[in-house]
Amino acid sequence: MKKLPVGIQTFSEIIHQDYLYIDKTGIACSLIERFKYVFLSRPRRFGKSLFLDTLKNIFEGKRELFRGLLIEDQWNWEVSYPVIKISFSGGIRSQETLRKNLFYILNDNQERLDVFCDEKEDPNQCFAELIKKASQKYHQKVVIVVDEYDKPIVDNIENIPEALNIRDGMRDFYTKIKENDEYLRFVFLTGVSKFSKVSLFSGLNNLEDISLNPEYGSVCGYTQHDVDTAFAPYLEGVDMEEIKRWYNGYNFLGGKVYNPYDILLFIKNQKIFRNYWFETGTPKFLIDLIKQHHYFVPRLNRLRVNESLFNSFDIEKLNLETILFQTGYLTIKRLLPSAMGVSYELGFPNKEVQISFNDYILQSITSVSEIEPVRCELLDLVSSGDIGQFEAVIKRLFASIAYNNFTNNDIERYEGFYASVLYACFASIGVDIIAEDVSNKGRIDLTLKAGGRTFLFEFKVSDGEPLEQLKKMRYYEKYAGERYLIGIVFDPKERSVSRFEWEKVV
Repeated sequence: MKKLPVGIQTFSEIIHQDYLYIDKTGIACSLIERFKYVFLSRPRRFGKSLFLDTLKNIFEGKRELFRGLLIEDQWNWEVSYPVIKISFSGGIRSQETLRKNLFYILNDNQERLDVFCDEKEDPNQCFAELIKKASQKYHQKVVIVVDEYDKPIVDNIENIPEALNIRDGMRDFYTKIKENDEYLRFVFLTGVSKFSKVSLFSGLNNLEDISLNPEYGSVCGYTQHDVDTAFAPYLEGVDMEEIKRWYNGYNFLGGKVYNPYDILLFIKNQKIFRNYWFETGTPKFLIDLIKQHHYFVPRLNRLRVNESLFNSFDIEKLNLETILFQTGYLTIKRLLPSAMGVSYELGFPNKEVQISFNDYILQSITSVSEIEPVRCELLDLVSSGDIGQFEAVIKRLFASIAYNNFTNNDIERYEGFYASVLYACFASIGVDIIAEDVSNKGRIDLTLKAGGRTFLFEFKVSDGEPLEQLKKMRYYEKYAGERYLIGIVFDPKERSVSRFEWEKVV
């Protein structure tokens, strides 16, 4: 079996060192033939950099790298083009460091292309000069590929004034692409975030955004066919349905795909199920937004949004749903009919993200040393159906919450806070969970399915009969098998459970 390209983003290295390569060159050829200016947004660790480097090698005419691949007989290898590659690294914290970084990138391209600019003060003018001189030297139009175009902005997202300054600097730089259209053959930009054309691409309003184009839904990521064929020898004896539950589920309207990093690390680490992708980045900023805005966490797994959400990453008006989708913590679950145009239902893409994200939420509001035993006990109780022990464990859960998370009076009076905590806890142990579950008679606060059993929860704050509505509306009729009705009353003053009742439906 071929070696696995874990962390390798250089196309030539994969080919020369005989690593396993999932052929994306047919998609690359289609893009090149159909478009001139292309933009692709995908979450981190999705193979964007490798695809961009593949495009670079195609345009440079390196046929020897593409022997036996789909594009070999579809491309004119007699013609090569000068390629300017722009890729941003970390450490850009001001307009001045942005200027220095841009010059470093441009100097690297000048040396590689053997084209040198006279402009030494303004990187934007140097960029324009490089495009024109490269075209004149090689008697061909220029190709520009930009990797992580948004990284300098996203890295400063917690410092809005500086992020805006850097955004303006980036906009001036990208404007030079449009101004030099006559010298360009093809332009491809990738990143995580999709900023509106007004805020960042005012000079590049002709970009073709393929991020949610069904024809290019698998431009990055592994399809089920890839896993069933190319990876079959590496996955012998593994429960394929469990792999789907853990790592499949990302949907960019072209069918579900796996994050490549998950599959490669899963195989490399003796096929142990872990949160490989999640561990490569921290959602701290997102968790802070959830806490600041008292976001109702259960909404995340059945979130309805309209199409404008995907087209508006606005630094000055940060939209939590937009960021969660673009960063890969949420994905499209299904299209929804709407009189106002296209709308979507979003949710966690798979078990890895559901468990890890909700665990991270819990860790941010509870004592980590205390929450882990609670999670383990709840999983055991759900799996065994031992409802009688639930009350004590849930009380321990709320006792572990840091005091300052209870200080807002609005939260204390609002049952959504308590529901969010319980939802996050159950979601973090990996069971099937539905928040605000809809039946033909109303909404169930929380439905949990595990071990062939269904648990229906009703929450109250301060007072009320917690089981009354569940029994009166007969919500349980929606489900078959063992069914348990669980009613919980929360006391905001004591910050705990004041009543806990349950019944098994016969």
